[in-house]
Amino acid sequence: MRTSGVLGATRGLGLHDHICWPYEDPEEFRARVLEFLADGLVLGQQCWYVSEGPTEVLTSHVAELGPALESGALRVVSVDETYGGATVTPAGQVATYAAATEAALAAGYAGLRVAAEATPMVRGDEALEAFCRYEHLVDRYMAGRPFAAMCAYNRAELPEAAIGELACMHPASGADAAPFRLYAASGDRVALDGELDLASRERFPRALDRVGLSAGTGPVVVEAAELEFIDHHAMFALARAAGGEVVLRTRHRAPARLAELVRVPGLRVEAE
Repeated sequence: MRTSGVLGATRGLGLHDHICWPYEDPEEFRARVLEFLADGLVLGQQCWYVSEGPTEVLTSHVAELGPALESGALRVVSVDETYGGATVTPAGQVATYAAATEAALAAGYAGLRVAAEATPMVRGDEALEAFCRYEHLVDRYMAGRPFAAMCAYNRAELPEAAIGELACMHPASGADAAPFRLYAASGDRVALDGELDLASRERFPRALDRVGLSAGTGPVVVEAAELEFIDHHAMFALARAAGGEVVLRTRHRAPARLAELVRVPGLRVEAE
């Protein structure tokens, strides 16, 4: 099982986990990086710390993990070297991390773990949109391969709306990041948790578009056991995005009753 929901720290995450961590205090951010990378080292993953700035300064941020730096189990990598430009190419960046994960496995590690301060990659509308799309593509890769990531964003440099767009594409996030999360589940399914109400009316359709739901030869299945609330606007948005039959699997009975009441075409709610 992948970790999902709102978390108060970055420790205890597994080989396939993916967390969005907005921050205000640089010292607090570095503490979260250390706990995230330290856990990865215990799990046997090769770890990268990716950020902007001089190598010697970045190395000082993780000096506490010195033995891992010396052995190569932990690397300090610049944003430019990792992402190669101001606007990411989503599929190309996933391929880059996939190759790095396979290289880590070939070297005897249990996979790859990256703590990335990605604020420089989301400055401007075009860069933000490309990175949001990348976040889902790489999340789908993580669901099946031992690659874990912490994506950090500086609240002092980014509008809160931009952080919300990014956070909702992750299975897990820090507090006050986004009211819902749409992310990769097993196979070609997606999962949905949190709350979908008036506050999500514009953001949820954009997130669905980035995921690219497709009915294909069978219904789209959305795993929503941890979804606390969904209104009829979100139900219609989900049905439109699927373009065919969509099954929402939830542990609550209220969505099933609401779907019967408003008669959303193509949507079936299964209350487990």
